[in-house]
Amino acid sequence: MNLLRRLPWSTLALLAVLLLVQAQLWLGNSGKPYTMKLQLELDKQTALNDQARARNEQLVAEVRDLREGLEMVEERARWELGMVKPDEILVQVARPR
Repeated sequence: MNLLRRLPWSTLALLAVLLLVQAQLWLGNSGKPYTMKLQLELDKQTALNDQARARNEQLVAEVRDLREGLEMVEERARWELGMVKPDEILVQVARPR
């Protein structure tokens, strides 16, 4: 206590402010522990988003393959089997030999 009595009041006031700031930093609602908790939640959500993005890319690739696959089947049926749609007329042009 003798040490505190010897210090000027301005030093005591600055120490009190420093303690309040540190208390707010470590114990307050927006302090370090809360920030660390939010960072963990953000990391988890980022991982979930990456998984969803990968799954979406896979689904887009599957849809593209199905569309191209159907187009290829239709093209082959038209070329090799001479199939036509109901409202089409088939015209084949033979190349001279």
